[in-house]
Amino acid sequence: MTEMTTTPTTADALGVIFAENGRVVGVLRAASASSLDDAAELLAAAPRVFVLGAGRSGLALKMTAMRLMHLGLDVHVIGEVTSPAIAAGDLLLVASGSGTTGAIVRAAETARGVGASILALTTAPESPLGLLATVTVVIPAATKQDHAGQVSAQYSGGLFEQSVLLVGDALFHSLWQLSGFTAEQLWPRHANLE
Repeated sequence: MTEMTTTPTTADALGVIFAENGRVVGVLRAASASSLDDAAELLAAAPRVFVLGAGRSGLALKMTAMRLMHLGLDVHVIGEVTSPAIAAGDLLLVASGSGTTGAIVRAAETARGVGASILALTTAPESPLGLLATVTVVIPAATKQDHAGQVSAQYSGGLFEQSVLLVGDALFHSLWQLSGFTAEQLWPRHANLE
Protein backbone atom coordinates (compact mmCIF):
# COMPACT_ATOMS: atom_id res chain seq x y z
CA MET A 1 0.00 0.00 0.00
CA THR A 2 1.37 3.42 -0.92
CA GLU A 3 1.18 6.34 1.44
CA MET A 4 -0.98 9.22 0.24
CA THR A 5 0.56 12.63 0.65
CA THR A 6 -0.82 15.94 -0.38
CA THR A 7 1.27 18.76 -1.67
CA PRO A 8 0.62 22.01 0.17
CA THR A 9 -0.78 24.68 -2.10
CA THR A 10 -0.08 28.37 -2.18
CA ALA A 11 -3.60 28.85 -0.85
CA ASP A 12 -2.63 26.66 2.13
CA ALA A 13 0.44 28.84 2.70
CA LEU A 14 -1.74 31.95 2.59
CA GLY A 15 -3.95 30.43 5.26
CA VAL A 16 -0.93 29.73 7.51
CA ILE A 17 0.34 33.30 7.09
CA PHE A 18 -3.09 34.79 7.73
CA ALA A 19 -3.60 32.68 10.87
CA GLU A 20 -0.18 33.56 12.27
CA ASN A 21 -0.73 37.28 11.68
CA GLY A 22 -4.16 37.01 13.29
CA ARG A 23 -2.57 35.49 16.38
CA VAL A 24 0.02 38.28 16.59
CA VAL A 25 -2.63 40.98 16.19
CA GLY A 26 -4.72 39.35 18.92
CA VAL A 27 -1.80 39.36 21.34
CA LEU A 28 -0.82 42.93 20.45
CA ARG A 29 -4.37 44.18 20.96
CA ALA A 30 -4.64 42.46 24.34
CA ALA A 31 -1.17 42.84 25.81
CA SER A 32 0.44 45.78 24.07
CA ALA A 33 -2.36 48.30 23.69
CA SER A 34 -0.68 50.80 26.00
CA SER A 35 2.71 50.49 24.28
CA LEU A 36 1.02 51.01 20.91
CA ASP A 37 -0.71 54.14 22.21
CA ASP A 38 2.59 55.32 23.72
CA ALA A 39 4.23 54.72 20.33
CA ALA A 40 1.59 56.81 18.57
CA GLU A 41 2.09 59.63 21.10
CA LEU A 42 5.86 59.60 20.50
CA LEU A 43 5.32 59.80 16.74
CA ALA A 44 2.80 62.63 17.04
CA ALA A 45 5.04 64.69 19.34
CA ALA A 46 8.34 64.29 17.50
CA PRO A 47 9.55 67.23 15.42
CA ARG A 48 11.33 64.74 13.15
CA VAL A 49 11.16 60.95 12.76
CA PHE A 50 14.15 58.87 11.67
CA VAL A 51 13.51 55.31 10.47
CA LEU A 52 15.97 52.40 10.46
CA GLY A 53 15.68 48.67 9.93
CA ALA A 54 17.77 46.02 8.23
CA GLY A 55 16.64 43.70 5.46
CA ARG A 56 12.92 43.04 5.18
CA SER A 57 12.21 44.79 8.49
CA GLY A 58 13.83 47.87 6.99
CA LEU A 59 11.65 47.59 3.89
CA ALA A 60 8.54 47.39 6.09
CA LEU A 61 9.66 50.48 8.00
CA LYS A 62 10.25 52.36 4.76
CA MET A 63 6.57 51.74 3.98
CA THR A 64 5.71 53.21 7.38
CA ALA A 65 7.97 56.20 6.70
CA MET A 66 6.08 56.86 3.48
CA ARG A 67 2.70 56.82 5.23
CA LEU A 68 3.95 59.10 8.01
CA MET A 69 5.18 61.51 5.34
CA HIS A 70 1.72 61.40 3.73
CA LEU A 71 0.37 62.45 7.12
CA GLY A 72 2.67 65.47 7.09
CA LEU A 73 5.36 64.31 9.51
CA ASP A 74 8.98 65.24 8.85
CA VAL A 75 10.39 61.75 8.18
CA HIS A 76 13.88 60.61 7.19
CA VAL A 77 15.09 57.13 6.22
CA ILE A 78 18.55 56.59 7.67
CA GLY A 79 21.08 55.74 4.99
CA GLU A 80 19.51 57.98 2.36
CA VAL A 81 21.90 60.77 1.37
CA THR A 82 19.40 63.49 2.30
CA SER A 83 18.93 62.26 5.89
CA PRO A 84 20.20 64.93 8.32
CA ALA A 85 21.73 64.42 11.76
CA ILE A 86 19.36 63.30 14.50
CA ALA A 87 19.04 65.73 17.43
CA ALA A 88 17.49 66.14 20.85
CA GLY A 89 13.71 65.77 20.74
CA ASP A 90 13.71 63.76 17.51
CA LEU A 91 12.44 60.18 17.33
CA LEU A 92 14.28 57.12 16.07
CA LEU A 93 11.85 54.40 14.90
CA VAL A 94 13.67 51.07 14.62
CA ALA A 95 12.86 47.39 14.15
CA SER A 96 14.99 44.39 15.01
CA GLY A 97 13.50 41.01 15.82
CA SER A 98 16.43 39.97 17.99
CA GLY A 99 17.11 43.46 19.30
CA THR A 100 20.80 42.80 18.74
CA THR A 101 21.35 43.91 15.12
CA GLY A 102 24.64 45.81 15.38
CA ALA A 103 23.92 48.82 13.17
CA ILE A 104 20.50 49.33 14.73
CA VAL A 105 21.77 49.11 18.31
CA ARG A 106 24.59 51.55 17.47
CA ALA A 107 22.09 53.98 15.93
CA ALA A 108 19.94 53.73 19.05
CA GLU A 109 22.97 54.43 21.24
CA THR A 110 23.79 57.50 19.14
CA ALA A 111 20.18 58.70 19.25
CA ARG A 112 20.03 58.30 23.01
CA GLY A 113 23.38 60.09 23.32
CA VAL A 114 22.04 63.22 21.62
CA GLY A 115 18.73 63.20 23.52
CA ALA A 116 16.43 61.67 20.92
CA SER A 117 13.63 59.25 21.83
CA ILE A 118 13.64 55.67 20.55
CA LEU A 119 10.63 53.63 19.47
CA ALA A 120 11.64 49.98 19.05
CA LEU A 121 9.70 47.13 17.47
CA THR A 122 11.23 43.83 18.61
CA THR A 123 10.51 40.35 19.91
CA ALA A 124 13.05 40.83 22.72
CA PRO A 125 12.25 43.58 25.24
CA GLU A 126 15.32 42.70 27.37
CA SER A 127 17.69 42.95 24.40
CA PRO A 128 20.20 45.79 24.04
CA LEU A 129 17.75 47.59 21.72
CA GLY A 130 14.80 47.04 24.01
CA LEU A 131 16.75 48.42 26.97
CA LEU A 132 17.73 51.56 25.03
CA ALA A 133 14.18 52.28 23.85
CA THR A 134 11.90 54.94 25.23
CA VAL A 135 8.94 52.79 24.13
CA THR A 136 9.18 49.16 23.10
CA VAL A 137 6.43 47.40 21.18
CA VAL A 138 6.96 43.68 21.77
CA ILE A 139 5.91 41.66 18.74
CA PRO A 140 5.21 38.00 19.60
CA ALA A 141 6.85 36.54 16.51
CA ALA A 142 9.87 34.42 15.69
CA THR A 143 13.23 36.01 14.94
CA LYS A 144 15.17 35.12 11.80
CA GLN A 145 17.36 32.73 13.80
CA ASP A 146 14.38 30.69 15.10
CA HIS A 147 14.67 27.71 12.76
CA ALA A 148 12.68 25.27 14.90
CA GLY A 149 9.35 26.61 13.70
CA GLN A 150 7.81 26.62 17.16
CA VAL A 151 6.66 30.26 17.04
CA SER A 152 6.07 30.49 13.30
CA ALA A 153 6.00 28.06 10.40
CA GLN A 154 7.27 30.83 8.13
CA TYR A 155 10.87 31.20 7.06
CA SER A 156 13.45 33.38 8.79
CA GLY A 157 11.55 36.10 10.61
CA GLY A 158 8.78 36.45 8.01
CA LEU A 159 6.10 36.82 10.67
CA PHE A 160 8.06 39.54 12.47
CA GLU A 161 8.58 41.49 9.25
CA GLN A 162 4.88 41.24 8.35
CA SER A 163 4.02 42.36 11.86
CA VAL A 164 6.29 45.41 11.54
CA LEU A 165 4.26 46.43 8.49
CA LEU A 166 0.96 45.86 10.30
CA VAL A 167 2.05 47.83 13.37
CA GLY A 168 3.35 50.63 11.17
CA ASP A 169 0.07 50.82 9.29
CA ALA A 170 -1.88 50.72 12.56
CA LEU A 171 0.19 53.60 13.95
CA PHE A 172 -0.39 55.60 10.77
CA HIS A 173 -4.11 54.83 10.77
CA SER A 174 -4.63 55.87 14.38
CA LEU A 175 -2.68 59.11 13.86
CA TRP A 176 -4.60 59.80 10.67
CA GLN A 177 -7.94 59.33 12.43
CA LEU A 178 -6.84 61.66 15.23
CA SER A 179 -5.64 64.28 12.75
CA GLY A 180 -9.07 64.84 11.24
CA PHE A 181 -7.51 65.05 7.75
CA THR A 182 -9.46 63.56 4.88
CA ALA A 183 -7.86 61.23 2.34
CA GLU A 184 -8.15 64.08 -0.17
CA GLN A 185 -6.09 66.33 2.13
CA LEU A 186 -3.32 63.73 2.34
CA TRP A 187 -3.30 62.97 -1.39
CA PRO A 188 -1.21 65.99 -2.55
CA ARG A 189 1.77 64.56 -0.60
CA HIS A 190 1.84 61.43 -2.77
CA ALA A 191 4.73 61.23 -5.23
CA ASN A 192 4.01 62.84 -8.58
CA LEU A 193 7.38 62.21 -10.24
CA GLU A 194 6.82 58.51 -10.80
